[in-house]
Amino acid sequence: MPLDLAFVRSQFPAFASAALEGQAFFENAGGSYTAGQVIDRLTRFYHDRKVQPYAPYEASRLGGAEMDEARARLAALMGVETDEVSFGPSSSANTFVLANAVRQWLRGQKAAIVVTNQDHEANSGVWRRLADEGIEVREWRIDPETGHLDPAALAPLLADGAVKMVCFPHCSNVVAEINPVAQICAMARAAGAFTCVDGVSYAPHGLPDIPALGADIYLFSAYKTYGPHQGIMVIRRACGAVLPNQAHFFNGDVLYKRFTPAGPDHAQVAACAGIADYIDALHAHHFGAEGAADPAARNRAVHDLMRAHEIALLQPLLDYLAARNDLRLIGPRAAERRAPTVAVALDRLALPVAEALAPLGIMAGGGDFYAVRPLEALGVDRAKGVLRLSFVHYTAPEEVTKLISALDRVLAG
Repeated sequence: MPLDLAFVRSQFPAFASAALEGQAFFENAGGSYTAGQVIDRLTRFYHDRKVQPYAPYEASRLGGAEMDEARARLAALMGVETDEVSFGPSSSANTFVLANAVRQWLRGQKAAIVVTNQDHEANSGVWRRLADEGIEVREWRIDPETGHLDPAALAPLLADGAVKMVCFPHCSNVVAEINPVAQICAMARAAGAFTCVDGVSYAPHGLPDIPALGADIYLFSAYKTYGPHQGIMVIRRACGAVLPNQAHFFNGDVLYKRFTPAGPDHAQVAACAGIADYIDALHAHHFGAEGAADPAARNRAVHDLMRAHEIALLQPLLDYLAARNDLRLIGPRAAERRAPTVAVALDRLALPVAEALAPLGIMAGGGDFYAVRPLEALGVDRAKGVLRLSFVHYTAPEEVTKLISALDRVLAG
């Protein structure tokens, strides 16, 4: 069944905005458009619920109920228990808190962690700093030509049983190859290690099926997944019980509070239920009652619908870029192997190219995108950066055609 793009775009107020008319959005990896359901919930909360939640009066009770709804519904879609979902100000902040918990857990032990040089710095730098505590940091390195992260290269890093945590991306925000998360998590588990998966660059293309992946920790950003500016983290119970509490001591027995040192943004947490509203609306429109009783099944169906549309749009762009001899296409050339986040290294500075695309109705970005380590490993000049062209399932075929035409004009200049 093909994605009904007209229905999809009708769910996003941005596509009816006069301010954005004629603009094709290709910087979704930096933050997606927001679903109308999220905006409606956020507006309602600020209008009707902006009081301290969980008190015994009606506005407060309703505010707390909406926050609880967001956690419960997102957890159900991802196939985990409600209290295994936590919210925080951003995925970077959430990772920082988790790294501090691991620091305390492993302090004084003869232990190691594994990081990659494929990651966004948020899932790399904070873990590397654990070396300050005497924790050994082992780097799982990408292929310098392709950016590929080979599971075979992980095996020797795990061989001695000293590794306690393996931190890696579901896909990189510049390489974009979809890593075999289930295989990697199984390898880590067999070696006695937990896994922390950065899903920020993958979740916008379909929320994860956590049990299928086997991740102990999975992080992503709501604002890149059609929602408000919140970081969402799934922490499975076994892992959360081992790591030291990072919250107020009296909240340490509550898993979803355990790794949230500060009070959450009530309105934004509540608005995250709008992400679930949107996924459910897509399912109902395309599949009707089929599988409707099982939230995880709904999520898987919508995930596959999104990915099929993205793959169909992505391949022509990859083919066009691969045929040019004035740029380097980073990551796989087969659309089914990657997310639709396309980084290219040019023979010139990337940012001015993005600026030249803007008058042609193309919204894109240029720079390092906090992916300094992978770009350096790939031999890309950080001063030039990369041009990044990223989209999601609400992108239309004619927008990709427009992008290719604009690139032809700008790169020829």
